[in-house]
Amino acid sequence: MSLILYNTLTRRKEAFTPADPARVTMYVCGITAYSYAHIGNARPAVVFDVLFRLLSARYPKVVYARNFTDVDDKINAAAKAQNIAIDAITEKFMAIYQEDVAALNVLPPTLEPRATHHIGQMIKMNETLIAKGHAYEAEGHVLFNVPSFPDYGKLSGRNRDDMIAGARVEVAPYKKDPADFVLWKPSTPDQPGWDSPWGRGRPGWHIECSAMIETHLGNTIDIHAGGHDLIFPHHENELAQGTCAHGGATYARLWMHNGFLTMDKEKMSKSLGNLFTMRELIEKHPGEVLRWALLSAHYRQPLEWSEDTVDQAKTTLDRAYRALERVADVKPAGDKAPKEFLDALDDDLNTPKAFAVLAEWITALNTSQIASEQATLKGQLLAAGALLGLLQQDPKAWFAQQSKGVDAAEVERLIEARLAARKAKDFKEADRIRDAIAALGVVIEDRPDGTKWRMAE
Repeated sequence: MSLILYNTLTRRKEAFTPADPARVTMYVCGITAYSYAHIGNARPAVVFDVLFRLLSARYPKVVYARNFTDVDDKINAAAKAQNIAIDAITEKFMAIYQEDVAALNVLPPTLEPRATHHIGQMIKMNETLIAKGHAYEAEGHVLFNVPSFPDYGKLSGRNRDDMIAGARVEVAPYKKDPADFVLWKPSTPDQPGWDSPWGRGRPGWHIECSAMIETHLGNTIDIHAGGHDLIFPHHENELAQGTCAHGGATYARLWMHNGFLTMDKEKMSKSLGNLFTMRELIEKHPGEVLRWALLSAHYRQPLEWSEDTVDQAKTTLDRAYRALERVADVKPAGDKAPKEFLDALDDDLNTPKAFAVLAEWITALNTSQIASEQATLKGQLLAAGALLGLLQQDPKAWFAQQSKGVDAAEVERLIEARLAARKAKDFKEADRIRDAIAALGVVIEDRPDGTKWRMAE
């Protein structure tokens, strides 16, 4: 089966065929570096890391760029509030983001371009757009002339009125059209700025990505990806300016977008106060558990985030590592993921279907008594896990990192003994065992699906 991916632009699944199989290009919009990244920011990092792994296993060279926005009004506001330099903010949070996604087993991309390193390219692209009649200068601003690009709106599927409202564009007398968006804007003395033909100023958000793509990946790229919230206005504007700057050349051959994370069916957002940062979740849970949870739903669908989501991921991973621990002395046979697993991922990164295949192998490995069968199943699990960024730890290390020196097997034995005591109505013995478990620094929770345990915080 060939790799099939959903294209946001065409609204259908398409067979992926790169323009140059010897050099596949992919760009994913990264974070604006002004605060701790939240768990919603982790979803595109993890999802498109799986795509990066899948492409890298198939093609000799994949050039994957994931950018940092390090000039933005949010960054300016954060620096002003803390009375520190702009780059003190961005350097800090770029480093934190890199640490956090690494904890989620996200591979470093090929490139991590920064907006501020490409100001010259942005100025040049603006000049090109002006020369081609797609942009104009007005009162120190450079604006993209939306009516000059008839296909504007095709990516998002929005009509003109919805686009104007959705973009929350500034109503300004110098605009030729209400939908026109800023490519360059003037800076006050206390704001970061660079000299340009239009005076000292700084770039608009959208032109940043187009300039970085042109510089590192070319005029046309194979895959452009990011969160669903970027479709409009960011990616719509990128598509317009990038196409017009290059004489109508295709900007991105395929567009991919991951769905939102939700809590209680509501999108995570700062305004609702339901955001969790990656850092605080990583301090509570192993990164691999969070990664499994982030991949548990299809990437294009909303993912309901809760403690149950995380607990289910941990339970499944514990079971998988128990199966691998059982055959620790068995040498894995083969290093290629089987077709049934690859078919799942090739179907638009269908990770739920891929997880169902893993579950069958885990069950088989837990019950197999035949050495050759164990070797085959172990090889399949490890090879498939590598494509997902999972199951690559030594099982002993996996259980040791969670137990902080506590013997996990002993905790499980005590839990079983307590359960037996309760069934026998020997509640005094059950309480004694619970106290013994607590003395190990372990917290247990009796739930409908069984007794769960974790280390006390």
